[in-house]
Amino acid sequence: MNAEQLLALYDRVAEAPDAITRLRRFVLDLAMRGELVEQDPEDEPAAELLKRISAKKTQLVNAGAIKLRKVRSRARKNSLKFVPPGGWELTNLGAVALKITDGTHKTPTYVDKGVPFVSVKDFSAGFLDLSDTRFIPQSEHKVLYKRCDPRRGDILLGRIGTLGKAVLVDTDEEFSLFVSVGLVRFDEENIYSPYLRMVLNSPLVEKEFDKIKVGGGTHTNKLNLGDLHTVALPLPPLAEQHRIVAKVDELVALCDQLENARNARENTRDRLTKASYARLGAPGTDAATFRSYALFAVNALPALTARADQVKQLRQTILNLAVRGRLVEQDPADEPASELLKRLAVETAARQERRQTQNNNIPNTAEWSGKEDISLGWTWTRLGDVAIAMRYGTSVKCDYEKQGVPVLRIPNVSGGHVLLDDIKFGLLSPSAVTDLSLLAGDLLFIRSNGSLEIVGRTAVVPPEAVGMSFAGYLVRMRTNPSVINPDYVWLATNSSEVRDQIERPIRSTVGLKNINLTEFRALKFRLPPLAEQHRIVAKVDELMALCDQLENAITQADTSCRCLLDALLQTVVAPVAAHEGGVKVGAVASV
Repeated sequence: MNAEQLLALYDRVAEAPDAITRLRRFVLDLAMRGELVEQDPEDEPAAELLKRISAKKTQLVNAGAIKLRKVRSRARKNSLKFVPPGGWELTNLGAVALKITDGTHKTPTYVDKGVPFVSVKDFSAGFLDLSDTRFIPQSEHKVLYKRCDPRRGDILLGRIGTLGKAVLVDTDEEFSLFVSVGLVRFDEENIYSPYLRMVLNSPLVEKEFDKIKVGGGTHTNKLNLGDLHTVALPLPPLAEQHRIVAKVDELVALCDQLENARNARENTRDRLTKASYARLGAPGTDAATFRSYALFAVNALPALTARADQVKQLRQTILNLAVRGRLVEQDPADEPASELLKRLAVETAARQERRQTQNNNIPNTAEWSGKEDISLGWTWTRLGDVAIAMRYGTSVKCDYEKQGVPVLRIPNVSGGHVLLDDIKFGLLSPSAVTDLSLLAGDLLFIRSNGSLEIVGRTAVVPPEAVGMSFAGYLVRMRTNPSVINPDYVWLATNSSEVRDQIERPIRSTVGLKNINLTEFRALKFRLPPLAEQHRIVAKVDELMALCDQLENAITQADTSCRCLLDALLQTVVAPVAAHEGGVKVGAVASV
């Protein structure tokens, strides 16, 4: 593969979300199979490299520089299932390494200044990064260095947590290693260190690490030192190792350029999206100007909604416009919203459930109405002013045994709609069943959660949930549907104006984030005439259906791009015949 082929390939699959990542891996995979650069019959075969490495091990053992030992590993079937090119060898890490070890298993003493103490968190893009590491005293380093003495040219390998990720030591600075890091030293006269780092990070060898990772202690996955010796890897002639690294570096650099260009394009798109939606929601915009902004947004919609997260922004913009009176026309003949509030006040007083509350953290209606425009027939109100009743749910423990009554919980409403596929049941008293029984059109609010995004979210109770109860982390709001459309209340409470009232006071809260009944009642929003509420809800439903279509189209386009990428990757190089040969693994002699 050359740069022209890669560019042609990218041009056809550029819109696939993971195109660059896939191309990088593909380049590396081709390289490790001998499909990236030409083989040269004049190159010294890799078999000769292995002979010289073995001879050097014997020499070092005889000189007492290293100790040859038996390394026990788990018996396993292990083969690189491809036919290597001429001059290549399929070998293992133990055969090419002069030393394989790891860092200290003891917790060291950390100090402000001293010797860098390296763990896998100091791995960065294939190299060691000592800019933000911890330090240990020089005295402890001297003790650790006797067993594990990392030096320039060594390969460090993630052994716990960041499994198999390899970095090259390119510094002469002394440092110590933590147990999570494995060290591989090799004969640099016969192995090109950038190639070894590259092959250990390749998709081909990545599968080998997956085969040998095991659970251990508090770690879910780790690589045992014995098994590291058996990691199978392909070894080309030394001259070809250099050619492979040069070609991979060239193509990866091109991938970096393509990724930077794509990021710049997406950043421009994001700025356009943000600016376009902000203009639509800007206060004080006259009707003619708003129409021009809306026309621009409609014409630019393909550019503004190229990703799923941008469709999410569009949905929020629709909600914000709906509750500001910008989505449908006002009708002077509609009964003003202030009259609705008067009737609700009479009804609430008759039920003796009306409560006057004041939340000092949220500005009062007079302050808001003086600063923000309000549409014809609309008025500012509080959630408590449009509610017949609001109350918490049951604290009775619920389970999946079908005894008692169904009880809706946070998972049933956190998506903004009531879902009935995961229902628990509770043994409630007869009075609690009556008090907590849900009606169609009730609204359920989430009052407590660890996620700021979920707290305060609401769902409208559908007919299918009538008669069910609700749990204590929820608040039920009941209003009169003949005066207030509950679906409009849902829109209002999901608008940015109300979400800001909910999130601002609890944004910095650690752990569970809560909003109580008093605070729910004090939430302020714009209320239109009843007839307009119905028109708004219908229009939002219509536009949200279009958003669904946009999301489906994006998903289908992403899927098509991925399928095209898969097909093109298959045609770039001829299929390679698999075989069952390979290196034997088990107890192997190493150092």
